[in-house]
Amino acid sequence: MKAYVGLGSNLGDRAAYLLAGLSALSRLPETRLLRLSPVYETDPVGPPQPLYLNLVAELETGLPPRLLLSEMLRIEERLGRERKERFGPRTLDLDLLLYGDLVVEEEGLRVPHPRLHQRAFVLVPLVDLLPTGRHPLLGRTFAELLASLDSRGVRPLVL
Repeated sequence: MKAYVGLGSNLGDRAAYLLAGLSALSRLPETRLLRLSPVYETDPVGPPQPLYLNLVAELETGLPPRLLLSEMLRIEERLGRERKERFGPRTLDLDLLLYGDLVVEEEGLRVPHPRLHQRAFVLVPLVDLLPTGRHPLLGRTFAELLASLDSRGVRPLVL
């Protein structure tokens, strides 16, 4: 099954945390990394904090959504993620955005990600990978959803 994971970091060596997260995702059982979006530097959402680096990874996985999410949470923890405040700064944030066209609404697991359609920092890199993809619940393309948002806070990372 194809799954799409959002990655973000705004503490320490942001690029190194993203690379470590991608490496850990690629080593999960029954999982391989297929494609990556470009990396974007983005304004934070929430309390005042440093700028983020964000990207989206496309995975092929045989792990069911709940197990994939559990593994992602373990990766975050291993890489120093501390959950002190909602929308606070983090070394690494991994969000399960999509799992095929599956819709899951369970305690602690919602797919597609419940704020996917509200976040330009997620939609910009997702549209890079799925330009004609559709939100499984809303029926609109990700590009249409992005067009309704202010994306000025999402800038391509220039090295």
